Amino acid sequence: MHDRLNIPSVTGTDLEFDIAGPGGRAYAFIIDWHIRFVLATAWYLLVLLFYQGTTTWFDVEVSSLTTFFWLAGLPAMLIYFLYHPVLEIVMDGRTPGKRIAGVRIVTRDGQSPDVVAHLIRNAFRLVDSLPSAYLIGLLTTVFTANNVRFGDLAAGTLLIYDAADEKKVLKDVEFGFGRQLGLREAELVRELVERWDSLNEHSRHDLGSKLLKQLDADAQPAINDDRLYAQLKAHLKEA
Repeated sequence: MHDRLNIPSVTGTDLEFDIAGPGGRAYAFIIDWHIRFVLATAWYLLVLLFYQGTTTWFDVEVSSLTTFFWLAGLPAMLIYFLYHPVLEIVMDGRTPGKRIAGVRIVTRDGQSPDVVAHLIRNAFRLVDSLPSAYLIGLLTTVFTANNVRFGDLAAGTLLIYDAADEKKVLKDVEFGFGRQLGLREAELVRELVERWDSLNEHSRHDLGSKLLKQLDADAQPAINDDRLYAQLKAHLKEA
C-alpha cells in the first residue's frame, strides 16, 4: 500500500498520486547509474583512444597527465556528477531512469520543483550516498514519512508514480502566451472545462471568470457563458 499525495481542488474533487517507495526509487536510480556510468566511461575511453593514437589534440599538445585530465578526466566527471541535476531540470523532474520507472519529482503541494529545489536536492546526494552504495539515502527512504531521503527533506520534494492517467495533468500544459501552469492550476482548468455542463451556471461563470482573470490579467471579461467556456478551453494546450 503506497502513501498518497492529495492535491485539493476548489471544485471538490481531489487528485491523488501514489508516492514512490524505496523500490521505485532504487529501480530508477540503478537505471540512471548505468546510463551515466556508460556515458562518462565512453567519453573517457574515446579521448584515451585519440590520446594513444596521436600526440596532438586539435593542435594542442597532449603530452602530460594534466592535459589528459582536462580533456578526458574532468569531462567524464562532469557527465557523471551533473547527470541528475541537469536532466531533472531539463526534463521537469524526470531522468531517463525515472521515466522508465514511471516516477517523477514534485514538491509537497504537487508543483514542479524550481531550479533551486533541484540543485539543493542533488547537492544532498553527497550525504545520502554515505558511507557507500547510497546506504543513508536508502535507509531514510525506508524509515521516513513519504519515503524521502535527506535531499528531499532539504528541498521539499518527493517522488510520485507518474501513471498514464495522471500524466494528462502532470505533463506540460501551457497558456497561449507560453506561461507554464503548475499542477494545481492545470488540474483546475482542465476539470472545470470537463465538468462545465454539470455545474451550476452562476457558479461556473463566477469561478471561470475569477480563474481566467487570475491566470491571464489581460483577458477580456466574457460577455456570456459560452464565450467564457471557449476562452478557458482555448487556454489549454497539452504538450
